[in-house]
Amino acid sequence: MRLTIHPPRAGIPSGSSPPATVLGWNVQATRHQPFSLASTVFGVSRQSGRLSMRSRIHSQLLGIQNTPSFSAGKKFQLDDLIEAQQFDREILADIFEVAREMEKVEKNSPGSQVLKGYLMATLFYEPSTRTRLSFESAMKRLGGEVLTTENAREFSSAAKGETLEDTIRTVEGYSDIIVMRHFESGAAKRAAATAEVPVINAGDGPGQHPTQALLDVYTIDREIGKLDGIKVALVGDLANGRTVRSLAYLLAKYQDVKIYFVSPDVVKMKDDIKDYLTSKGVEWEESADLMEVASKCDVLYQTRIQRERFGKRIDLYEEARGKYIVDHNVLNVMQNHAVVMHPLPRLDEITVDVDADPRAAYFRQAKNGLYIRMALLKLLLVGW
Repeated sequence: MRLTIHPPRAGIPSGSSPPATVLGWNVQATRHQPFSLASTVFGVSRQSGRLSMRSRIHSQLLGIQNTPSFSAGKKFQLDDLIEAQQFDREILADIFEVAREMEKVEKNSPGSQVLKGYLMATLFYEPSTRTRLSFESAMKRLGGEVLTTENAREFSSAAKGETLEDTIRTVEGYSDIIVMRHFESGAAKRAAATAEVPVINAGDGPGQHPTQALLDVYTIDREIGKLDGIKVALVGDLANGRTVRSLAYLLAKYQDVKIYFVSPDVVKMKDDIKDYLTSKGVEWEESADLMEVASKCDVLYQTRIQRERFGKRIDLYEEARGKYIVDHNVLNVMQNHAVVMHPLPRLDEITVDVDADPRAAYFRQAKNGLYIRMALLKLLLVGW
């Protein structure tokens, strides 16, 4: 069951029904299950006001004024962020608007206390630097706190054989939102089905990475100035790359987009993405000629060949790596307005001398991840 808990209001807009009130807090059940006082006092809410619920109830019982540090807004349309298919153009535009506001917040940081009193748990079963740190930075810049574990696969109860579901049930008792990276595709969906707090998928094996796709589309919009009518080349490990899979889903929301797939044969884009794009009327093309594609595109999205996805087949990894490299020869054929993007980390697939070119957008892209994740945490925890 998910409960939405709003601070007391002075009045209720005309024409609306007053919500149920428990100890001065307005409560709304949103998981199609009956509301109970016990579940509010002792259970877990999935929307704004959940944090420090026991202390708030305790303060109310003692007659202590305990004004929340935020103004709860309109509820965000999504309960969890699991896959790119959850978004439509309207939600994307609204998220990007909030992200632009977060750019201003970050520039004035410290100062924002919109998430003061909230706790975020980062549960990472695979290594991460940018994603984990950007989420933690986002939470702290909005006044929240962080509980973190890295390499949870080796250094958590998972090493003892605990199920993912049991881990999630435990961790949600300590936090108000869970950001999880896992080595298995579909793990985030399992976690969301178990948890009573919001779950954000920070990458599930070769499955998806929806927040990366959001920051990628946000970056394209900021760099190119439009999303309709663009041409995007996805380059590198397309079979195992969760970032390119999620990005393809989001690009399908826009009009007159063309996507080029450029990859070694052993890591071609899988048919499920191709079929999805076709079903949405998105034009796509496979090509082995990076130079030709680079000359046509607005965005060249490079990815590394992921050795960890090949298991013991090192021969296949060696066959794939180093085939498509972005260097000055590629830059020379690119259009002046075009940009090079990369989800990072990179190895040798973009040469270091490319960094000085103004079309190298990948570090700006990484910074945009902070603004997107600030926006998402704010929206999931306190609404619009």
